[in-house]
Amino acid sequence: MGLCGSAAYYGRFPVPEAHLFIVPVEHRGGILSGTSWGTRPVFTRIYVGESVDGDQLNNDWIMTHEMVHYAFPSVAQEHHWIEEGIATYVEPLARLETGEIGVTKVWGDLIEGLRLGLPATGDQGLDHTHTWGRTYWGGAIFCLLADVRIRRQTKDRYGLRDALRAIVNAGGNMETSWPLTRALEVGDRAVGAPVLMELYDEMKANPLKPDLPQLWRKLGIETDRRPITFDDTAPWASTRRAIASGKPDR
Repeated sequence: MGLCGSAAYYGRFPVPEAHLFIVPVEHRGGILSGTSWGTRPVFTRIYVGESVDGDQLNNDWIMTHEMVHYAFPSVAQEHHWIEEGIATYVEPLARLETGEIGVTKVWGDLIEGLRLGLPATGDQGLDHTHTWGRTYWGGAIFCLLADVRIRRQTKDRYGLRDALRAIVNAGGNMETSWPLTRALEVGDRAVGAPVLMELYDEMKANPLKPDLPQLWRKLGIETDRRPITFDDTAPWASTRRAIASGKPDR
């Protein structure tokens, strides 16, 4: 399913070839973990419990996360947050694309997870604070803010997906090594707005702390109950729908 989700989000599979090494784990079920390397071809090692069943395979998110990694160039270690942040943010949207999960789960999981990526006392920005939360979920906050800003500035004509697809189409996949700024500039040109570079300048060395509850309200996401509900009269409801569909909200 990971292959299908990655290909659906990016419009094609992001690399010409990938090698997958499956390591069985005794006395366990489910898919346990995965790691990918930007060799030629790209390589993923994944640990799978020997008693894994069909439902666990169908509901797995790890392979999609790993295959989203294929769709961005390798960057310097200080920018590892962008690699993990994209994989964390895009994975549920890619699985939504293939029908594996629904839109309520996408936003519900983002609401729960993104809180873990907010800067704490002493934070020095994404390039200089390498905790687990800031690397995975702080990077995902960057992606969400970029997605919303691109869509607001282009009246939902473009989104982060368009910027990321342009990077892949320019040859920026995991088999290559780029400066981060090169990738961001390619993405910005594709959407006609310097959102990625501006946001990077804001977040790379500063503890930018967005008001997530206010953002959810503007997007029309009611978070006071579970499961969450949606308000289509909210000012940015069209942007929320466009992010989840990948298309302008007409």
